[in-house]
Amino acid sequence: MKTPLHRLHSLISDLTEAKIDALLITKPANWYYLTGFTGESGALAVSRKGTTLITDGRFMVQGRAETSGVRFHEQKGALFDSVGQFFKDSRSRRVGFDPTQVTVGQLQSLGKAAGRSVHWIPAPGRVESLRMCKDAAELAQMRRAAILAGEVVQSAIGLLKPGIREFEVGAEIEYHMRKRGASGPAFETIVAFGERAALPHARPTAKRLRKNELVVLDLGAILGHYCSDITRTVYLGRAPKRVRIWYQAVLEAQRAAIAAAKSGAACGDVDRAARQVLTAYRLDHLFVHSTGHGLGLEVHEDPRVARGQKRRLEPGNVVTIEPGVYSAGIGGIRIEDDVAVHAERTEVLTRAPRDLIEI
Repeated sequence: MKTPLHRLHSLISDLTEAKIDALLITKPANWYYLTGFTGESGALAVSRKGTTLITDGRFMVQGRAETSGVRFHEQKGALFDSVGQFFKDSRSRRVGFDPTQVTVGQLQSLGKAAGRSVHWIPAPGRVESLRMCKDAAELAQMRRAAILAGEVVQSAIGLLKPGIREFEVGAEIEYHMRKRGASGPAFETIVAFGERAALPHARPTAKRLRKNELVVLDLGAILGHYCSDITRTVYLGRAPKRVRIWYQAVLEAQRAAIAAAKSGAACGDVDRAARQVLTAYRLDHLFVHSTGHGLGLEVHEDPRVARGQKRRLEPGNVVTIEPGVYSAGIGGIRIEDDVAVHAERTEVLTRAPRDLIEI
């Protein structure tokens, strides 16, 4: 199992190769990964001289309780003014930052406080690249989160009946997550009835469920800081022939992508496996998003399972596989599961049944 100290050592070695004196980390998920700190405000400075958390007085006691081997610097005034001053005082010359996580205004504040002695070097994705490969403890936690999500989606299917509203189902889903031990949803739960199922990211509304409608349920739980993500599609009534054919096509596309998601496979090839099935059914034009995404401390991480992605899967990667088809005026069908890549096998972490359910 990788401890925060091991992760910090790996990161520092990476900084040495990149000729960076220190790295500024502003994303909370990365603080947690490297130190165990779960506070809501601050910045982490990592260098060969040590690791320092710059935060305000609300989080000093909490931070010291949650971390080991981390120094604390109490924020004075605005956060990025304090961070800039810290790097100036520490005599760091080349400080890396992630330009996807630091705004233009924040960078200006850093530069003004640090002065000309500090050079700010774009260094995107340094921690995220470490986070992509989960260790055994992380995989065990993600397995538990995935099982929980599967239990919740099956409970939600049991609630479906004519007249129930989307937001009622959404509220029950999040209640059952927490009742089973989750700290909360990994994202805003998606509940879509009928024609609204054609919206891949539909949010629950007051729409009531009617007979002979598709239902898409897409939910994720955070358990022990790690996310799960699952989607199931059901039909209220006896599904017509078109829906049955479309469902079978999506299910076959998902199976093909899961079979392709092996160690060493290019992410773009996994995406292609799903699209080839849908093309054979002449449904590829109704598949409007990528086949999947990485999963971990955040619900969307690298690697991306999408067209043209050349990154190859490695043992420890966890990705979603979620092909779907969507047609305005009819609805949508999506099936999603969480998949862990091992050296010699692929493991589906989510365990809810995938065959078409008619209620």
